Amino acid sequence: MSNPPSSQSTVSSFFQRLLARRHGGIVLFFAVFLGLSFLTRVALLIKAAHDATWTLSLVAVFGWGVIYDLGAACFASLPLIVLLTVLPAGAFRSAGVRWLAGVTGFFILSALCFGAVSEWTFWDEFGVRFNFIAVDYLVYTTEVLGNIRESYNIPAILVGVAAGASLALWFVIRTGWPARWFAGEHEKAKARYAAGALWLAGVIVFGSVLPSDLLPSFRNNFNRELAKNGLWSLFAAYMNNALEYEKFYTTLPDDEAFRLVRQELAQDHSVVLGKDLRDTLREVRNPGPELRPNVIQITVESLSADFLSIFNRASNLTPNLAEIAGQSLVFDNFYATGTRTDRGMEALTLALPPTPGRSMVKRPHNEDMFTLGSVFRAKGYDTAFIYGGFGYFDNMNYFFGHNGYRVIDRTGVPKTDITFANVWGVCDEDLFRWTMREADASAASGKPFHYFVMTTSNHRPYTFPAGRIDLPSKISGRAGAVKYTDYAIGKFLREAASKPWYKNTVFVIVADHCADSAGKTELPVQKYHIPLIIFSPGGHIAPGHNATLTSQVDYAPTLLGLLHWSYATRFFGRDVRQTDPAAARILVGTYQKLGHLKGDDFIVLNPVRRQTQYRYNRTNFSLLEQPLNQTMLAETVSFYQTASYLYAHDLYRSLTPKEKTPGNSLVDAGAAKSVQP
Repeated sequence: MSNPPSSQSTVSSFFQRLLARRHGGIVLFFAVFLGLSFLTRVALLIKAAHDATWTLSLVAVFGWGVIYDLGAACFASLPLIVLLTVLPAGAFRSAGVRWLAGVTGFFILSALCFGAVSEWTFWDEFGVRFNFIAVDYLVYTTEVLGNIRESYNIPAILVGVAAGASLALWFVIRTGWPARWFAGEHEKAKARYAAGALWLAGVIVFGSVLPSDLLPSFRNNFNRELAKNGLWSLFAAYMNNALEYEKFYTTLPDDEAFRLVRQELAQDHSVVLGKDLRDTLREVRNPGPELRPNVIQITVESLSADFLSIFNRASNLTPNLAEIAGQSLVFDNFYATGTRTDRGMEALTLALPPTPGRSMVKRPHNEDMFTLGSVFRAKGYDTAFIYGGFGYFDNMNYFFGHNGYRVIDRTGVPKTDITFANVWGVCDEDLFRWTMREADASAASGKPFHYFVMTTSNHRPYTFPAGRIDLPSKISGRAGAVKYTDYAIGKFLREAASKPWYKNTVFVIVADHCADSAGKTELPVQKYHIPLIIFSPGGHIAPGHNATLTSQVDYAPTLLGLLHWSYATRFFGRDVRQTDPAAARILVGTYQKLGHLKGDDFIVLNPVRRQTQYRYNRTNFSLLEQPLNQTMLAETVSFYQTASYLYAHDLYRSLTPKEKTPGNSLVDAGAAKSVQP
């Protein structure tokens, strides 16, 4: 009498039959996908060895990783499922079709290997899995592909990818299963379509019910990023690139949110204007005669505060900026609102909090907004955006061009005026030479000017003209790029000193964001610390230091306060010199997480109406979770909710003639409505 089959042999028999059928190719696809995803996760863990937490949480990292790897594999397998289902019986009997199947398999495996390599390079740059930055990179292929070509040894990478794909294909063929699929062409169409329908239903259901926010919060954000799947994260970022605040975040009644934010904005003694409670319109009144110097704002790409010796004594990369800082007003605790250039531009021009999703620079309906440039133009200034790259990137030309700035970028400059360039733009020396030419022309016309100058040299591939500094181009990496940018700024200011307009010009040196945004906490505050240096060779602004906690949104009102200007405003920022340091705050965020730091209390808002409060340790930069303070939570919500409301209702606009004229009936009527702190 024979023994009954064991459960193990039954399972084995099931998979034997499954693999022998045509759709068995999907099983092997899943196996290869999961195996490669596992190896990628291991490689990234080794890369992040000094940042990850080596505890039992890594078991959860790999457990959750398998779940999201499966979800990504489901979506990636859809074309293969459809192809294997619709191919007619006997298709693989042809030698040509079998050859084509092998080529197709090679390209599928090459794509998976290339994705793994791409994840490695993305992690090397940003310290995270694919996110909304990667989504943007899919749009701006010219710059991105050029950056990859100039930064990495592409032939070696492609050879490695091809070798890896060939090895994987050889292993698949050696299993003998493809031969069995080719031989199993007797499978009837009805059975084939039934199997295909089951596969489609299974992968679509699993992929659809797996939400991107199911992943738990790990104490160490590096561990959380490791648990993700790159392809899944890319898809999730694409779907969530625009988020409606009211739908995803904690809210207050709109009138209450505006009441709180108007109260917060009045901390600098500005006066609320108008009868519309759902507005931030108010008047700033500064004593003394207004100063009318030119203002050249040099916004430096990825200039972390740590690169400057005035913040980090161990750094020797910025001798020129150190010398300039000694003669300037330096803001010691100045923070970016985001981690991208367009976020920096948004905050420095609009003085708006970083609302979820895209920055205002890239959103539709961003024309004729209330900007720093609109205030300068109201005072009779020429305003220009000067950029060394192609300004269509990140929608920069459209944003500045439709908000009153003249645009000067690489497209409008003859090739003879470019001495050195890489895929991101011309070298900083060329950019500053263009700026000098524009300043000469504006000064000759007798019109004061305000320029927003955006550099590109401190960006991968980190190339710059040879012989300028004691570090080599490209191979010295970020350090060389920072030192070259410092050299170019020093050279520009020395040459500007010979110009008649020099002493009547205020030079602002500020960063768009830090060079590195990755950290162990969900919003690493220290990775938002950037320099703000205001240099006034003519003595319009006294040198010194300001230690008040300051955000990029406070830059515009603080600068205008230093010039003693009185004006009507919608800015969310405040003149920090007129604000009690105890009431100072910064607003920082990513495209989903929205933070508010006040003192040592830090609140982070997340989608699905989640919020967490921490105690921020300024010594080791750690975040210790605390009970929610409802008063501070309401303040946090009010900033982000009202900013989103004003954009959604098309209200953050340049002022009407009636609104922009100090002393008119609107101002007088509103003067009695000053909201006291």
